[in-house]
Amino acid sequence: MNIIYISKQKIFDNKNQVYAYELLFQNSSNQETGFSDSVKGTSQLIMSSITSTELDKLLGQRTLAFVDVDEVTLTKGILDVLDKDRFVLNILENIDLNEKVITKIIQYKKRGFKVSLEHFDSSAQMITKFSRLFNYIDILKMDTLSSEPANLEKVLNKFKDGRIKLLAQNIETKEDFKKYSDMGFNFFQGYYLDKPEIMEIAGSKEPAQFVILQLLKIIKEENNSTEQLEFFIKKQPDLSFKLVQFFNNSKKINIKVESLTQVITLMGRDKLLRWLLVYLYSEVSTNPASQTILELAIKRAQRMEAEADFRHKDKAYLAGMFSMLGSIFEADIKELMNHIKMDSDITSLVLEKKGIFAGSLLRAENAEREYLKKMMLANFEKLHTSDLINTLEYGGVEIDKSKI
Repeated sequence: MNIIYISKQKIFDNKNQVYAYELLFQNSSNQETGFSDSVKGTSQLIMSSITSTELDKLLGQRTLAFVDVDEVTLTKGILDVLDKDRFVLNILENIDLNEKVITKIIQYKKRGFKVSLEHFDSSAQMITKFSRLFNYIDILKMDTLSSEPANLEKVLNKFKDGRIKLLAQNIETKEDFKKYSDMGFNFFQGYYLDKPEIMEIAGSKEPAQFVILQLLKIIKEENNSTEQLEFFIKKQPDLSFKLVQFFNNSKKINIKVESLTQVITLMGRDKLLRWLLVYLYSEVSTNPASQTILELAIKRAQRMEAEADFRHKDKAYLAGMFSMLGSIFEADIKELMNHIKMDSDITSLVLEKKGIFAGSLLRAENAEREYLKKMMLANFEKLHTSDLINTLEYGGVEIDKSKI
């Protein structure tokens, strides 16, 4: 089971009630990590672990959560999966505050997210750096250790009793708490009040391939709205990120993405279906031959599409891609298909090799086998005995063990 470790520390209001938790993610080496690192391979694990019921177990049903975000997190669409009513986007003090980042912060603020600023040291440099954002900042997390007392007091007087709330960080003693409380701070955080607690959370228990197969089912059912599609995709952060990345890299579409609804609408369901199948093969599979199988599946699908009647071309393409699902996941194709209700022509082909596309599939398989037969004969001496045995037994071929 995949386990992640989340450090949570309480943030209190001026009535000594818990207002929120600050969440920090830790990797297996017990080092802090963030959403940016999650893009590289663990975003689904992290994000699926802090949604819905898991989040309620971690924080309670109403408490807010501060999560650190940087330029990568803001610009890659990772945050779209978060609940705006539960999460405060905590902007790191060393963020590269370029135009793209500023635009994204404003967009998230307009969508209803609360925005905070981490380790604000009250210096003239930091005030200048973030001056354009003060209209969108809800909470200033003021670093009481690194702030010059005079500067801190100036900032406090500027924002005190205004729209922006002030949080005093690094409350280490009873005296600290009384001092900053008397000064008029709204929130407080520090070891005197609460030390970070390490929580273990299990990652998503649902196999990724079944998640995507379920999404394919939702897309195929025409009565499902774009909003329903968006809601489901948002629950899969890795998928959301890859979809937006694919959309951005499309040479035919030059537009700035503001929402998944926009992407789904502009792509259309047929193109979205095709992209998901490619994603299913190339990103989800752990099969070491997945790239080769992906290319083979695409070529098979394209061949079957070309041979099909114009009314069935999209269906033929999907049938060709689905015909290799069992290979890519090394799983029973019947079990995979139980998770999705597809068109009867596609289902007949995948499960029984029957129906209107059977002849086209047979021709594709024969062409593939002829090429692979030549490859095996030409390279037979290079093949390992165990690989040959695995291949034969996987194909249901009985081996006479007395001869090997």
